[in-house]
Amino acid sequence: MMYWQCGSCRFSLLLLNLEEYYFEQHRANHIINKGCRDERKIRGSLKVCSKSIIFEPDESLQPIIKIPLRDCVSIKAPEDNEANNPFLRETSGGISVVCNQVFLIKERNVIAPYKTIRGKTEHLFQLDVAGKLGDVVQTLHQLYRASCLDKMGDQAAMITAILQSRLARTSFDKNRFQSISETLRMECKAEMVTPLVTNPGHVCVTDANLYFQPLNGYPKPVVQITLQNVRRIYKRRHGLMPLGLEVFCTENDICSDIYLKFYNCQDRDELYYLIAAYIENHITEHTAESYMLQWQRGHISNYQYLLHLNNLADRSCNDLSQYPVFPWIIADYSSTELDLTKPETFRDLSKPIGALNKERLERLLTRYEEMPEPKFMYGSHYSSPGYVLFYLVRVAPEYMLCLQNGKFDHADRMFNSVAETWKNCLDGATDFKELIPEFYENDSSFLVNSLKLDLGKRQGGKAVEDVELPPWASGPDDFLRKSQEALESQYVSEHLHEWIDLVFGCKQKGSKAVTACNVFHPLTYEGGVDLNSIMDPNEKVALLTQILEFGQTPKQLFTTPHPQRIMPKSSSRTSSHSVSITESPVSPNEESFEDLTEESITLAWNNISKLRQDEQYKIHKEAITGIAVTCNGSSVFTTSQDSTLKMFSKESKTLQRSVSFSNMALSSCIILPGDTTVVSSSWDNNIYFYSVAFGRRQDILMGHDDAVSKICWRDGCLYSASWDSTVKVWKCVPGETLSNKRNCFELLAELEHDVSVNTIDLTASNSILASGTKEGTISVWDVTTATVLHQLPCHSGTVFDAAFSPDGRHLLSAGEDCCFKVIDVQTGMLISSVTAGEPQRCFRWDGNTVLSGSQSGELLTWDLLSGKVTERIKGHAGAVTSMWMNEQCNSVITGGEDRQIIFWKLQY
Repeated sequence: MMYWQCGSCRFSLLLLNLEEYYFEQHRANHIINKGCRDERKIRGSLKVCSKSIIFEPDESLQPIIKIPLRDCVSIKAPEDNEANNPFLRETSGGISVVCNQVFLIKERNVIAPYKTIRGKTEHLFQLDVAGKLGDVVQTLHQLYRASCLDKMGDQAAMITAILQSRLARTSFDKNRFQSISETLRMECKAEMVTPLVTNPGHVCVTDANLYFQPLNGYPKPVVQITLQNVRRIYKRRHGLMPLGLEVFCTENDICSDIYLKFYNCQDRDELYYLIAAYIENHITEHTAESYMLQWQRGHISNYQYLLHLNNLADRSCNDLSQYPVFPWIIADYSSTELDLTKPETFRDLSKPIGALNKERLERLLTRYEEMPEPKFMYGSHYSSPGYVLFYLVRVAPEYMLCLQNGKFDHADRMFNSVAETWKNCLDGATDFKELIPEFYENDSSFLVNSLKLDLGKRQGGKAVEDVELPPWASGPDDFLRKSQEALESQYVSEHLHEWIDLVFGCKQKGSKAVTACNVFHPLTYEGGVDLNSIMDPNEKVALLTQILEFGQTPKQLFTTPHPQRIMPKSSSRTSSHSVSITESPVSPNEESFEDLTEESITLAWNNISKLRQDEQYKIHKEAITGIAVTCNGSSVFTTSQDSTLKMFSKESKTLQRSVSFSNMALSSCIILPGDTTVVSSSWDNNIYFYSVAFGRRQDILMGHDDAVSKICWRDGCLYSASWDSTVKVWKCVPGETLSNKRNCFELLAELEHDVSVNTIDLTASNSILASGTKEGTISVWDVTTATVLHQLPCHSGTVFDAAFSPDGRHLLSAGEDCCFKVIDVQTGMLISSVTAGEPQRCFRWDGNTVLSGSQSGELLTWDLLSGKVTERIKGHAGAVTSMWMNEQCNSVITGGEDRQIIFWKLQY
């Protein structure tokens, strides 16, 4: 939750108007009843702001006085003797301000709607440092003239000119450096952004720290962030312009350490690259796709994933017009018990709020059809500053008063009841709001009126107090706990991708948004208006104000359908922010053989970096291209570019057979079930079948017009990839293998490509095939219909290897361009890209961890989610060209350009 300012701090920037600046302060006395017997002086600070004069008394029971400059009649000081200036008249030693309206704030130190005093009044302020009187009055006259301009754009332009002049006359105080040995890298002007207000000053970056020095010294003389502590840095769109930068010193917090807005893109980008260059050595920059992979595989919770997506889509706690948006999850606010096993307990996540009520939607669609361009279905947004503060008024009352000109909303329009709010979102003509992260966190203070605020009385005379909770919640903490459980429930995990499509994904705009009934006002979308193209400053200010108050749609992160979450076979998800999905416990005597095998595989992959060389043998004259091993592990078959198929005995450690089918290189080999036949593919366009029992070639399949690059065998079918730009599927006709050499294979399917195919792989179900070409394209095919499902230009250069994850949900490929790419099989979305220092020629993976053979001969273990190498293991003297792994994943054989095969074992 945002660290909301509260009543413990009297003055804050929230006392200013929206788009107002606080320039300077001076110690002063506010003189009451000057020259009368009951004259008294109130000590405090006089604050000069761009649209008002604010006096903050030291005595906390006294009200803060705010005088809008536009309501001033005269501002006078004794040093001024300009007879023609109506604002100047001699007074006794101070600044005299005569105004028609004044606001009294925090009287008796109570946060409440501002008290308005109308009618002409005079206020006399006596500065402690009399020498500053002339400058202060001159500044106030300048700002008064700005406030009197008719048009908002002209006012903003004049105030900006005054601000820039002040910034130009000052610079960062280098005495504020933490160390005298620090080297300055960059200095520029910027504003620190906090909710609803910004504070101008100077930014400075050294080789060790990031500094911000406010022009007014508020809330402290300098903000300092150690670069070594920075974990994340994001470019932000602020006020529809690419001028923001947000810096985080934590991995998962929703709140940043500083948010800066610059006056031009160049300064923002230069600062970004300076910090990014500093942290890139020890920080991995996460993309939406990398977080998606972590979420799909259960490494981060639904809550954490939504936070990351909000962050990447420019949503920030410091910008209420782009505050993080979370979905309504629960639809039942009347039952005494919340049943998370019933689908009807949940909101339909495939529809926006406005489409949940069929009757209301029909009315909105009728209006939409009749509407001239630009059309929109919903006249209000699902997230706006007003909606955020609607939920948070009990912990952020001063923000509400700032947004609404010193007033709270009407008591009946307050956040009085969760059930009422949900009902209004379903039935209300203009209410389509979603929720905020606080509903799924651990701080329930926003549901409780602990500040004892007077928020008014509802119809019927009932005062607005704590938020009324549904019957199934025993209290605020219980409400949040059950909301968290709902967010992390199986139903939501299975359907959250549908809501992501609406808010961050492919149904956010365009024709899919129309089909999904998800069309908002054009101005709410990124790129909906180009502010730079609007020359009239008044029109620009009016439009910007309208957009910021109305709310903004998040930046679009995905343009293809978002993949579904991978749900475990049995899961017990009780912790709302748990980092992983845990399997239900099984007692030892209930464990099946499959459970034990799965457990041993998990253990092996958890320790894969402990792989060590066992033995190595040089058995070929050229690079090794394929490895196949019999079920009992006793015999190892290898193919090579030297055109031979060799059989090596693991037990006797001797070469037992060497067979050559032609003088062309062999490209791969497999051993068929039963261990009696080895199949080899060749650059001579043929596929050879070798009988282990008879020690001779038993069959030849002449099925391609160019080299055969890779073969697979599944359930009596042979799959062959070739440089002739095809992948072919062959059915073995039973009983004819030995007798009929030409007709024992029936061509079932031919998958045509534009260029040479270098590698293929199949899912465990044999229904989906992936192919990788010499030009870097990955294709995903439905084998049963011989149709391409997805085609992506993943790599620049040859795809060396491609393999599905064990569950068939993801496809990993390695290419000549030194990259690993992960594709979601269901949607065809490229969800992760990891760059290696050199090409990885072959690999095995379990869906999270990768064991790869590199161009240099090393074996590397990768944590794919972080994109980092966890271990480098020395191996071959040249590229690792082939890799075999047993079913238990604890034994590996590699072949290389150095003509050797190396046996590897896990050493726990």
